[in-house]
Amino acid sequence: MNLLEAAKLGFFVCIVGCIIIFAFVYVRNTIPKEDNERELFPEIAECGDYPNELCSALFEGKAAASQIGHLCQQVLRRQEMSICIEMPCNCSTLQKELHFITSPLSEEEGNFSLAYIITIHKELDMFIKLLRAIYVPQNVYCIHIDEKSSKDYKLAVQTVVNCFENIFIASKVENVVYAGFSRLQADINCMKDLVHSKNQWNYVINLCGQDYPIKTNKEVMQYIKSKWNGKNMTPGIVQPPHMKHRTHVSYKEFVHSEKSYVYPTKNVKSEPPHNLTIYFGSAYYVLTREFVEFTLTDIRAKDLLEWSRDTYSPDEHYWVTLNRLPDAPGATPDAQWEGNIRAIKWRDQEGIAHNGCQDLLN
Repeated sequence: MNLLEAAKLGFFVCIVGCIIIFAFVYVRNTIPKEDNERELFPEIAECGDYPNELCSALFEGKAAASQIGHLCQQVLRRQEMSICIEMPCNCSTLQKELHFITSPLSEEEGNFSLAYIITIHKELDMFIKLLRAIYVPQNVYCIHIDEKSSKDYKLAVQTVVNCFENIFIASKVENVVYAGFSRLQADINCMKDLVHSKNQWNYVINLCGQDYPIKTNKEVMQYIKSKWNGKNMTPGIVQPPHMKHRTHVSYKEFVHSEKSYVYPTKNVKSEPPHNLTIYFGSAYYVLTREFVEFTLTDIRAKDLLEWSRDTYSPDEHYWVTLNRLPDAPGATPDAQWEGNIRAIKWRDQEGIAHNGCQDLLN
């Protein structure tokens, strides 16, 4: 065989090889995408027209309905969350697929803006569900992410926040410890950002990442305007004897990525500044903008904040104590537990104050 024939044979072999490779790639790529997805996630095919088919199955009393419901919720959640964490994020797709409200639902709502402070550290899907449930474009939202949260979690939240002009992450974040001063400081950091925000607002409401609304934005607005117009909601009473240990000795925070907590020391604290009477109440509130500005500037508020640094769960005495001052904007000096807009079932009160939480699918 001469060199010319050898070259021709090599060229022919190359052409045949290319045809075989091309045919393999073509056949593989023409397999229906849905079939591939069903092989990887066979449960998707079982969900059908979720949730309509599930509702029908429940009403018909089908035994497997609850299990299918849980399965399809997981599938739906995985599909929804993938929209939120993909980079770069298509904001129009995110707002549409996650069903965010994009315009005021009434003229009355459009003329009354609320500010929300949301402190979060875990469960991205729960945060997304909370956010889209309370979101309207006339409100403003400050998100405080625990400094200890994972990098991926922070990035995912930032991706969502970037799609909205009226949502932002707190400019200063804390390593939040349950019942520690850092929890109170997180709210104050957001308040400082909110008073300097270009978005106008009438009241501020604080939430945690595991909250979920049972009232609409309009219902919340109307309740505030009709029952508390110009007043603050800080449910609480004069500090009872069994709570005095919280402010009698100093507490310190132990911060660790695995476990953080507050512990007491043997140091006895000084008396409260300005001869203030300490109250005990909810860490959650509804406050007027004027009251927020008061807490950030008044000398009594500043001194009480400093005194509270080494107390136990200071957010449960700070807001209610200041709101009982007669000259504070929107103060309610004679209020007690009125205005508690949160529905909470404490685990240690199950069987006493309530019958626990029930799964509606079971």
